[in-house]
Amino acid sequence: MSGGELISLLGIVLGLVILVILVMKGINIYVVAFISAIIVALFGQVNLYDALKNTYMASFAGFVQSYWLIFLTGALMGKVYEVTNGAKAIAKIIVKIFGDKFALIAIPLACGILAYGGVSVYVVSFAVFPIALEVFRAADLPRNYIPAALTFGCSTFAMIAPGAPQIQNAIPTSAVGTSLMGGATVGFISCGVILVLGCFVLMRMVKSQKNKGAHFIAKPMDVFKDEENIPNSFIAFIPLIVTIFLINFKIDGQPICQLETGVLCGAVLALILMWKYQDRTKLLENVGETCKSSLSAICNTSAVVAFGGVVKTVPAFQAIVDAMLNIPGPRILGLAIATTVLAGICGSASGGVGIASPLLGPAFVNMGVPAGAVARTIAISSAALDSLPHNGYIVTVCNGLCNESHKDCYMPVFWMTVVVPFVGTLVAVALFTMFPNLP
Repeated sequence: MSGGELISLLGIVLGLVILVILVMKGINIYVVAFISAIIVALFGQVNLYDALKNTYMASFAGFVQSYWLIFLTGALMGKVYEVTNGAKAIAKIIVKIFGDKFALIAIPLACGILAYGGVSVYVVSFAVFPIALEVFRAADLPRNYIPAALTFGCSTFAMIAPGAPQIQNAIPTSAVGTSLMGGATVGFISCGVILVLGCFVLMRMVKSQKNKGAHFIAKPMDVFKDEENIPNSFIAFIPLIVTIFLINFKIDGQPICQLETGVLCGAVLALILMWKYQDRTKLLENVGETCKSSLSAICNTSAVVAFGGVVKTVPAFQAIVDAMLNIPGPRILGLAIATTVLAGICGSASGGVGIASPLLGPAFVNMGVPAGAVARTIAISSAALDSLPHNGYIVTVCNGLCNESHKDCYMPVFWMTVVVPFVGTLVAVALFTMFPNLP
């Protein structure tokens, strides 16, 4: 490695360190990403004006252009299920089906079904939390495990499963030119391992705490009430099923609908079927709020992706890619490691896949790794280190929604959303290495 490459490598490392530290301190992501990009450009001896005006902004705008409709339609779907109580209806029927004995694992399953159907993980968490509170109180389970149950269901197996209309699935499949079902066989096996192992670990952790004398202790802000005005659970399921069908079922080799169109159709169908369960006078207001929230969400991710765009221009970048491509062991292991680390640094699965997909995905495809294997590996491996304490979703659920401190609730969250998905990643790497051409 030349002197220029070493200096630019130092800039990349320094930029990433500052990115992590400032994000964890709660500094606005736009400011953090911009500062980190400036550091990378200066150390890489890239013209600073060109790096910011052209490279950074082109990457930022390109990501918004490519994916905002996906963010928007997903947010619309989530908003409909929020204002109509459709999400609560689905969660209630799943809890009822599983009964008291398995009520604990019914919570992540309810979250997973909603997330796989395209509902935003934030909406799912806020919708299912009141039900989880009731379940934990009735079963006298320790309250500080509610965040683990919610985050496990929302941000692991369902978010990254083949066919899911979530951004963590859409970005890598789009980057390498495959469908949302790319790498389906290994993907479903890996997600199945995550689901089964996660349920086992969650039940063992809660049982262990119960044996130590832990029980449910309500907090002053907890409200317990029956939700009367909710739609029929089976009606609430229909739009989710239709959405999955539209975006994954193919005619003459092409899906019936593109992802954005399919999710929008599902949202409109949900609005029609559950029309009477909402305040119709606020319809346009809700749509407006959803547009603003989805734009804010994609811009947060775009800022991190734009930082990655600047990294791509410095001399050391190619050396880093070569190192990832030549990690000893299975070829695809380097891709999994890189994506996992990037997601951890960004504190975001979407940020990790946003950087890894365009930078590393095509390189591995050009090396002969099947596109489906590349896309699925990126998706699955993004779901581990993304859930470190500074992750925005984790902070929102633990502190904002559940009113639990990190000290009291993060360790179970860590096991459910970091350790368990990491095991699923290892399963995917092993299976793709042994059977790279599985459909």
